[in-house]
Amino acid sequence: MTEKMISETEAKLSVHEAICAERYEDIQGRFDDGSKRMTKIEYLLYGVIVCVLFGPGVAAEMLKKVFGL
Repeated sequence: MTEKMISETEAKLSVHEAICAERYEDIQGRFDDGSKRMTKIEYLLYGVIVCVLFGPGVAAEMLKKVFGL
């Protein structure tokens, strides 16, 4: 009787561990994607800060130099 309960418990635990591992991989993937988006947002905010600090004329001249216009 106890051997049967132990094997059932081990089977349930193995299934639980497999499901959790799959969920963890999905969560980790979402964190990685979110990190990429946050980096992009960070650079956009730096650009906005430059525009606010130096004014739109200076920011426009910097963009022209960066893009070679």
